[in-house]
Amino acid sequence: MSDLGEMTKKRIRENGLPIIDEARTKAPLYVSMRELPLRFQFGTTKIQKFFDGLKEGKIYMTQCEKCTQKYFPPQADCPNCPDSSMNWVPLDGQGELLTCTMIVVKPSTFAHYDNYIIGVAQMKEGVRVLAWLRIDDPRKITPKMKVRLTTAKREPEGFITYEFVPE
Repeated sequence: MSDLGEMTKKRIRENGLPIIDEARTKAPLYVSMRELPLRFQFGTTKIQKFFDGLKEGKIYMTQCEKCTQKYFPPQADCPNCPDSSMNWVPLDGQGELLTCTMIVVKPSTFAHYDNYIIGVAQMKEGVRVLAWLRIDDPRKITPKMKVRLTTAKREPEGFITYEFVPE
């Protein structure tokens, strides 16, 4: 219950039930007290080239034909225009690390991994990318270090993804 507001916690204690009044309508609202794992699916038809590229060892971004805005991860439609005329542009892979952090307290679905580092890098093409940083010693990380975005197979799941490696 730590992420629930104090008023919500108080109301639940008073009622003895996880039911509160919805703020706008005052209708009774059940508040789940347990986290539920969420598995989702979404169609990839319009961005399938991104996943095909990963299998080929290539990483793509998209760029709107109309306004030239660049997107990573790739977007099927330009949220800036909006327009559906998107071009696929391969990322060179060269980037500069802007920030990073070591993940020690992990989501339950990542608990089987050792501590890992995620970082944000500014890529040569102008987009920023969030990805894991594969490095043998975190003490080797330096401000503005050069990184390369590359494909990798994530184990034990066995799927292909992308990550940064130092240059």
